[in-house]
Amino acid sequence: MLIQARPSEANSAAHDTVYRTLRTRIMHGEIEPGTALTLRGIGKEFQVSMTPAREALRRLVAEGGLTLTQSGRVSTPELGNERIEELSSLRALIETELASRALPRAHNALIERLQAINAGVADAVARGDSVGYIRSNLEFHRTLYLRAQAPAMLATAETVWLQLGPTMRRLYELRRRRDVPPHHRMILAALQAGDEPGLRLAVRTDVTQGLRMLTS
Repeated sequence: MLIQARPSEANSAAHDTVYRTLRTRIMHGEIEPGTALTLRGIGKEFQVSMTPAREALRRLVAEGGLTLTQSGRVSTPELGNERIEELSSLRALIETELASRALPRAHNALIERLQAINAGVADAVARGDSVGYIRSNLEFHRTLYLRAQAPAMLATAETVWLQLGPTMRRLYELRRRRDVPPHHRMILAALQAGDEPGLRLAVRTDVTQGLRMLTS
């Protein structure tokens, strides 16, 4: 006999689905900056009640993935250059440490996996696919940082990625870049050589200069 979920359990499962789906879309730049999200629209798309929709939006606002105005309008963030610079500096601090902690566990299988992901990054750049680029780029970094075995630090990095997602897409499309940034190759070379200072420099360069090229 199947045990039916209680209403509160059903709402919790629905909320988690809505939250995770919207979080991924925002992080990958699938939603343009300044796009309004409404409870009614979310409820209709996900076939859920107002309660899980409201809870999902509340969590995303708390993480900075969405902004809430005094009038109650909820939308994806539109970041200025100063805010982008702040977030890129935060990425540099957190992600260099994650990479350093991952280095002792960076065996050949990981490096081969990162090389395959980086080929996907290059393909997205060649196709002018901004969302595909952001998705593949973050997959490259996340795959490396998982080896750090520092979940709290990685969660903080993902919150920064979440805040940057929509703006990254807009900047990338405005610049219409077709050249593949060299920094991932520098990261791979440092991993293969077991070069911690080189790895930290490559990661720091990747997360700061990449954004500077887009905003300059």
